[in-house]
Amino acid sequence: EVQLVESGGGLAQPGGSLRLSCAASGFRFISYYMSWFRQAPGKELEWVSSIDGNGNVANYSDSVKGRFTISRDNIESTLFLQLDSLKTEDSAKYYCTRGWKSKMDIGTPRGGQGTQVTVTS
Repeated sequence: EVQLVESGGGLAQPGGSLRLSCAASGFRFISYYMSWFRQAPGKELEWVSSIDGNGNVANYSDSVKGRFTISRDNIESTLFLQLDSLKTEDSAKYYCTRGWKSKMDIGTPRGGQGTQVTVTS
């Protein structure tokens, strides 16, 4: 069965960095595009970034472009999101999911609980 488990969130200062991980199991990881979404309290779920199966093509929302980097380890079936130059507006719960800009696993039994990122001085 498909399972996604996010980790790596925490508290950071503006300008700081965090690295998020998403451990995937139950499916052939390399065969899937993967994405990160985030949701701040009271706001809609927002797409952050997507990456192709081989890790060669990535896309980012304008709000994180140049600051965040998505990557993947297909041997370990793990998706990553490096968060640099953090801003207070990056504070949110971050979720990983299969698909290109797709939130197919979020809010389902397949998806994880997300990992909280809080940026504050």
